[in-house]
Amino acid sequence: MDTITLKLKGMSCASCAKSIEKAINSVPGVSECNVNFGAEQATVKYNSQKIDIKQIQDAVEAAGYSANPLQEQEMITGEDDKDKAARIAESRDLMHKLIVGGLISIILIVGSLPMMTGLHLPFIPTWLHNPWLQLMLTIPVQFWCGYGFYIGAWKAVKRHNATMDTLIALGTSAAFFYSLFATVFPDFFINQGLMPEVYYETAAVVITLILLGKFFENRAKGQTSEAIRKLIGLQARDARVIRNGKEIDVPIQEVQLGDIILVRPGEKIPVDGEVIQGTSTIDEAMVTGESLPAKKQPGDEVIGATINKTGSFKFRATRVGKDTVLSQIVQLVRQAQGSKAPIQRLADQVTGWFVPVVIAIAISTFVIWFNTMGNISLALITTVGVLIIACPCALGLATPTSVMVGTGKGAEMVF
Repeated sequence: MDTITLKLKGMSCASCAKSIEKAINSVPGVSECNVNFGAEQATVKYNSQKIDIKQIQDAVEAAGYSANPLQEQEMITGEDDKDKAARIAESRDLMHKLIVGGLISIILIVGSLPMMTGLHLPFIPTWLHNPWLQLMLTIPVQFWCGYGFYIGAWKAVKRHNATMDTLIALGTSAAFFYSLFATVFPDFFINQGLMPEVYYETAAVVITLILLGKFFENRAKGQTSEAIRKLIGLQARDARVIRNGKEIDVPIQEVQLGDIILVRPGEKIPVDGEVIQGTSTIDEAMVTGESLPAKKQPGDEVIGATINKTGSFKFRATRVGKDTVLSQIVQLVRQAQGSKAPIQRLADQVTGWFVPVVIAIAISTFVIWFNTMGNISLALITTVGVLIIACPCALGLATPTSVMVGTGKGAEMVF
């Protein structure tokens, strides 16, 4: 069996990760697939004699996402500048939407307090509860701040699937369009003896709170990626290689097996190898945790990213690139992020049925409340409540996010 790591694009929730796992595992020749929602990567074990990577990519694309093999250089250097810039831009966009959504939500809540509490609050002007004003305020929150949820829901519909975006779009749209109908056609409710109440604040607050959750989630991803980036940053950038009798400085990526490398006092050892000439003491606390420098002489092993303290020496490179100890540590951290605790496997099984079950319960709630109470307004609000409460899907997100943050903190402890 061969193992490959894929970079994934297009995931928005734990249900998306489950859909990708299901799609990849359905490919003949794949023995195991673990999708890391936090790192947006999939680790796949497959039989290269039966299938190729293109078939796995096609299966992911058929599910509505994209996957590209993680190049060896990316595995060594970690998140590239392009990915980091994209993540920062996403975080900035979320922050802007949070500010707009938060300010508007506060205005809508304040304006709706007299209606929600049934009390006369003279310090709140009555014009704040004007339905047309609330409509104008809610539109940017519903369709700009919540734009991503509609896009995600539409993509899920095209895949004949349902995700957390589906719940959010359904719940907030129900509250918004019901309120819109009550604003434009209030006589329809009055003629039936009902008050044309509006619930714009419900749609705005829910979208804002879920965006806040996504902002924290994005921030957690960034902190974990930065921790791994710092861990990778422990390695030297260049190596002084002796080739054809001359000392030349080359990027660490160009060091080859068997190269003779010279290390001077105070320099980092670029790659793993075996000392062939000279003696020195090396600070190996990065790997061993031992504060006292270790003495090295010909025949001893040296580890990349450790620090040469006293003498100069030459060594022969025995492990380079992704085979060095530091690269292996980074890979173990990433594997730990992608691994699943028993409770997470249970959560994944639940999230596979979560969305359709919630939608079924919401429809049943509307039918029961409407038939029992005869009040469409009350029936709609209880239905929206079922959809909204399920939207954040803490069951599917809390465990992988906790694992991701925990491994990031572990990586930070190395330095």
